[in-house]
Amino acid sequence: MIPSAQRHPWGQPPWQIDFAPPQQLAPAEADLAVIGGGFTGLASAAWLRHLAPEKSVVVLEAGRIGAGASGRTGGMALSETATGDQPGLGDVLAGFTKILAELHVECDLALTSAWEIGRSGGLARSLIRWNDSGTLRVVKEVPGGTLDPGKLVSGLARAAHRLGAVICENHPVERVAWAEVPEIQFTNGRLRARKILFATNALSLGLAELEEGMHPRLTLAALTEPLTEDQLRAIGLAERKPFYTVDMPYLWGRVRQDNSIVWGAGLVQSPDERDLDAVDISGEEPSRMFGALERRVHGLHPALAGVRFTHRWGGPILFRDSWTPVFDWHPQSAETRNTIVLGAYAGHGVALSSYLAAWAAEALLGRRELPPWGMISAQ
Repeated sequence: MIPSAQRHPWGQPPWQIDFAPPQQLAPAEADLAVIGGGFTGLASAAWLRHLAPEKSVVVLEAGRIGAGASGRTGGMALSETATGDQPGLGDVLAGFTKILAELHVECDLALTSAWEIGRSGGLARSLIRWNDSGTLRVVKEVPGGTLDPGKLVSGLARAAHRLGAVICENHPVERVAWAEVPEIQFTNGRLRARKILFATNALSLGLAELEEGMHPRLTLAALTEPLTEDQLRAIGLAERKPFYTVDMPYLWGRVRQDNSIVWGAGLVQSPDERDLDAVDISGEEPSRMFGALERRVHGLHPALAGVRFTHRWGGPILFRDSWTPVFDWHPQSAETRNTIVLGAYAGHGVALSSYLAAWAAEALLGRRELPPWGMISAQ
């Protein structure tokens, strides 16, 4: 049975965010404003204050920190982008690890590597042999690992707060009045900011002017009860390496520290293709998809046949036609270069978001250029 206490229409993930910033109203002015309080927004705010403590930094979050994709991801840390390496990208996992160390963030990061699994070309020594539209086996081992998303959100928020950034929850941005010094407008207030970072991913495409070529979805995940070590060995996950398929039907997952397993598959589209808030995972189509996912897991291996599922949830994810992240100057700031848009990680955002957030912070401070592959026009 799935817990009845789940009230959010996207369900309840198992992660806990145990930090709440002081309740406060946004100031009237700031050197730098960050719109969005997830991995990207919190990491950029902390990194901005880390590099330039003399600059005032304000984070505007529409709800609570981590309420979007960051608090609802599966916690798989992968290298590179969804389309692989990009010119000048660098070592994402090494950079991410350095950022966490510099900001003193503990999030149970375990870079065990990851497994790409498939129904053909499997390795003879594969520990995974699952029945799923053919035999799923490991085809390649790649850099990667896992972390606790709730601890990452909490740790980044604590770091940003400790370093002097102002985090304002329940401040949904309604519009931006563009000028040499833009004015951010929200219910019962406004904030003039010399520089802005849009870090809202799939949840404010209109404000970020990212509507063309963008595809917001809700990705689905389910959690089992904790398994025994014998069960983990039987299904090939005793090494606790996360995995994802390289062919269809898609499946991904990871083992948590308590031996429960997150399994993910399926994307839900909002009724109007934009407003993900309109999606309720208890609805007919998501419920059908969850049922299919859980039956798939039960059929993968005899050791999984009777496992109980304890959580179901969905998390926002944003794809764009090119599958590369958006990392560019906002169209309204092409000349002034005072606003950056960052997002559309296509499932690779757990490590990449903080890594690129630090890059964005350096760009806003005039210390680094943006990459050509992140251009908004590069669809």
